[in-house]
Amino acid sequence: MYFDPLSYRYNSRRNLICSTEGMVATSQPLAAQAGLDILEQGGNAIDAAVATAAALTVLEPTSNGIGGDAFAQVWNDGTLYGLNASGPAPEHISREELLEAGLEEVPDFGWEPVTVPGAPSAWNELSRRFGDLSLEKSLEPAVDYAERGYPIQPTLGKYWERAFETYSALEGEKFRGWAETFAPEGRPPGIGEVWSSRAHAETLKEIARTGAASFYKGNLAERIASFSRSTGGYIRKEDLASYSPNWVEPIKTDYGGYGVWELPPNGQGLIASIALNILEQSDAGPEDEAEFYHETIEAVKLAFADGKRYITDPDYMEVEPEKFITESYGRRRRKEIGSGAAEYEPGVSGEEGTVYLAAADGSGNMVSYIQSNYMGFGSGVVVPDTGIALQNRGSLFSLEEGHSNGLEGGKRSYHTIIPGFLTRKSSPVGPFGVMGGYMQPQGHVQVLRNIIDRGHNPQEALDAPRWRWDEKKSIEVEKSFPDHLLGKLARRRHDVSVAPDSGGFGRGQFIWKDGEVLIGATEHRTDGYIAAR
Repeated sequence: MYFDPLSYRYNSRRNLICSTEGMVATSQPLAAQAGLDILEQGGNAIDAAVATAAALTVLEPTSNGIGGDAFAQVWNDGTLYGLNASGPAPEHISREELLEAGLEEVPDFGWEPVTVPGAPSAWNELSRRFGDLSLEKSLEPAVDYAERGYPIQPTLGKYWERAFETYSALEGEKFRGWAETFAPEGRPPGIGEVWSSRAHAETLKEIARTGAASFYKGNLAERIASFSRSTGGYIRKEDLASYSPNWVEPIKTDYGGYGVWELPPNGQGLIASIALNILEQSDAGPEDEAEFYHETIEAVKLAFADGKRYITDPDYMEVEPEKFITESYGRRRRKEIGSGAAEYEPGVSGEEGTVYLAAADGSGNMVSYIQSNYMGFGSGVVVPDTGIALQNRGSLFSLEEGHSNGLEGGKRSYHTIIPGFLTRKSSPVGPFGVMGGYMQPQGHVQVLRNIIDRGHNPQEALDAPRWRWDEKKSIEVEKSFPDHLLGKLARRRHDVSVAPDSGGFGRGQFIWKDGEVLIGATEHRTDGYIAAR
């Protein structure tokens, strides 16, 4: 290119997008358009969400894939439904075996962190229960992009190049498929270059044609299991055949007159709920900016102290999630916040790649959907000639003896990806989310506080400079974060640093329903786009 597609000398502003008949917001323009195409062919918001999600496995493979997990919240006919499509560790893996192999933690790459993929089951289940179109019809745009190819968007190109440095260095037969699929010419595709994957297209066709049955009990399952057996993996056909996604009851937290809905564990949405519950007990307003930020940071730290200690597969949870979001618990934790930064222990109660999308239609259906391979392309294991990049979600398991999130065969790990939903007086306001590893609950809290406490519109709320708590008293902020607040936070004993770029601060989408009007907001931190009709 004659120009630099990643260099922008001047500030640019995004406006809210308004429509009445339908809207899809996500991080890739072509994926949003895929969802809109399905709406225009008679599909509803759920069909559009499935189309967008499947297309994103092709259009943003640096962040998600066919071999990843998914979660969703669906507003349909006056009811909010939750779907947990995260998969467990294979039955044949064990903590003891990894320790005997000399490992002190579950590695990020290879077969050890691979868990059963849930994303294909999510597409089928959402389509089966709520869709107006067939799964085959909804996956047509994804198949088309995989077959014909598409030009690499700027943010995608940047992260593909970074990922190439990591994944091309992995050695062994189990990693051969990654290079063949995602760097067939020995390099990452450049920005503006057309990339395609016929293997990916054929796999999507088979998933669509069989209602994902091939992926879990048929030909694709056999190919995954066979490659696992031949290259030292743990996953077997039985692990795939026994898997099914779960419909769950979303958890509501009251904040500032709104109902904030998150999915229960094993996802980390509970962390956002805990933080907002703590902040709901506060009398402090946004007038004192330093106090506003300090209080929010400390509430998030308290919430993470609880979440990282207790969140795991719900069958292994030591404490009922609802006990963390009672008014009394929020008041008790709020009293622990002092004038300075602190480090917190869990309360005792009675990275990074992800895609997020929001979809709505003119009939009142709304979807909050998130999908991920966890770290970028995931484990680095790609089943040859299928385009199936397997996630590395299992690297979040602990090998510590007695840990609630300890590794066990058949167990689901702590999960970072969380879709959010907002209501007011039992009416839907809309879906929202901020992707990005441990940034996600922090992003939920920041965006909602910007809207509810500071009066931002949804686009302002996404545009506002973000901070991210990393560990102990360490806070990283974006370059656009107000200078005058850096010193004030430092005087409160926060260890503040300025990040060189905004890649670690998440990427969000919001659809806000105002009467019959849908109002969309998207991110400047990625190639975000809103398709509307």
